[in-house]
Amino acid sequence: MSETNTTDICDIHHVHPDKVKHCTLHKLDDETSLELADLFKILGDKTRIKLLSLLAAEDELCVCDIAESLQMGQSAISHQLRVLRAARLVKFRKAGKEAFYSLDDDHVLTLMLQGLDHVRERQA
Repeated sequence: MSETNTTDICDIHHVHPDKVKHCTLHKLDDETSLELADLFKILGDKTRIKLLSLLAAEDELCVCDIAESLQMGQSAISHQLRVLRAARLVKFRKAGKEAFYSLDDDHVLTLMLQGLDHVRERQA
């Protein structure tokens, strides 16, 4: 185990266990900071938020069902799905010629729910 600095505010012996995860935020390097900023930029689009919300409510959907639900063209949905796939927010599986999309993992749902909690708290 590595030696810890006792003056570090994130020394796990001096910080409540619930806050240990938050401690690394002040230690972000430039590359990680940029990746996090890029993630928030991707989440900063209302169409992508609606798309992710739709996928959060369903196990998986094909492009045609997403397009119909969001009342958008399939090419526009495909473009947004490519952006979300590149950011590892959604994944897909092929079934014949059809591709079915779903959230990539539980972290995506957690991001969405925590963001929604924050928005609703501010609206109250």
